[in-house]
Parts: sequence; structure tokens; C-alpha cells
Amino acid sequence: MPELNIDINDIAILRQNFEEPDFVPIAILAELGGAKGISIYLREDEKYIKERDLNLLRAIIKTSLNLEIGINEKVVKIALNIKPDMVTIIPEKKREISGEGGLNFSKNNLRLKEVISLLHERGILISLLVNPNSESIKKAHRWGADIVELHAGLYTSAKNYLEAATQLEKIAGAAALAKKFDLGVSIGCGLNYHNIKKICLIEDIEEFNIGHSVISRACLVGMKEAVREMVNLIRG
Repeated sequence: MPELNIDINDIAILRQNFEEPDFVPIAILAELGGAKGISIYLREDEKYIKERDLNLLRAIIKTSLNLEIGINEKVVKIALNIKPDMVTIIPEKKREISGEGGLNFSKNNLRLKEVISLLHERGILISLLVNPNSESIKKAHRWGADIVELHAGLYTSAKNYLEAATQLEKIAGAAALAKKFDLGVSIGCGLNYHNIKKICLIEDIEEFNIGHSVISRACLVGMKEAVREMVNLIRG
């Protein structure tokens, strides 16, 4: 049965110039609503999330912690110290917009392989944020990823039905190929309560990583209920 990971980065962004909202109780409410895990993004400059925040989450949440990072030395060192359940490696200059795309495998190849090896030595699962195409899936498998997170940005930003259908077909094909390589399959970037319905029909997708839409909904109905509603959509 597919599961839901809640990305709480938007809460950290709101907290940037103030001491609230506190994202720890929000993470707990997400778990109570049925989330399988919590995702958080650590930038090299620690602009939103700091190392002490990760230590708090690591100690308090009862499900799983997915840490999104680039491959620079500072954040990798923090990941090795915190030892989250999973690390998702994302583009180094991720701007947190749905159309930005997955990893560019032509850059920093040796460094990426080194980071994957270091994290695996600590017993941490590795997910790579990739574009939904065969080349990216094959490279993720070749370099030792455990999971691929398919970047759904071109689907979620589609301007018409035909464009969306084309992107859905690419996502389904990429998910099927990943399963053939025995990779776990998750998906994220721009998913919401409306566009997720067709994605849920793709049986090879095991996990959904969603943040902004659920956080926005929580402003109206509360975090626990917002997560519960999304979980119900995913599980049908």
C-alpha cells in the first residue's frame, strides 16, 4: 500500500525571521494524521533548518526521517552525524520550485558516488531525486541508489490535458523500469489534492513526498486532518 511522507520545509521557511511556528509539534501531528515519515531539506547555509533542528526531529518523531541534501561536504557531514533513516540527494542549487528538475548526472559524478558510499556505510538508505526517464533510472541503479524519487514537476505544471497525459506516461514508464531494477519508487514536487489522483493509479509508486499543498490545507483544517485527507486519497 502506498505511503505518504510529509515535507515540512514550508514550516521552516515561515519560521525564518521568528521563533514560530515550531515545526516539531507539526511533525508529530503529521504522524498522527497517518504520515509514514517526515522530510526536511538542509541547505549548506542552514538558512531555514539548522543542525539542532534535525537533532530534535531525530529524537522526537516516531516514524522515519528523510533528510534532503546536496552533496557538499558540510551537509554530508551533518547527515552522517544525525543518521536519518533516509537521505534524498537533490540538485545542489535546488530552489524549491516544481519545475526545476532532478539531478544532473553529468556533474560531480565522482563526488556523488563518494557521498552515496559514505552514507551507505552508516546504514542510511539513499534516494536520488531524478527526472522520470530511462537514462536517469539506469544511472541511479548503477550508482547504488536504494530508491528513486521521480520529479513530477513537468506533470504538475502541465498546461493542458494532452501535456499532462504525456508526462503521466513518462512517469509510469520510469516507475516500471525502476521496479525492474529492484529500486524503491517515490514521487514528489508539486503534487496536490487534485493532481495526485491520476498519479495514484500508477501501481509501481510506493511513496508520495508532499509538502506545500498539505501545509496550505492545514491552515484551514489543521495539520492532522490535512494529512489524513491526503492519506485517504493515496490509499483510495
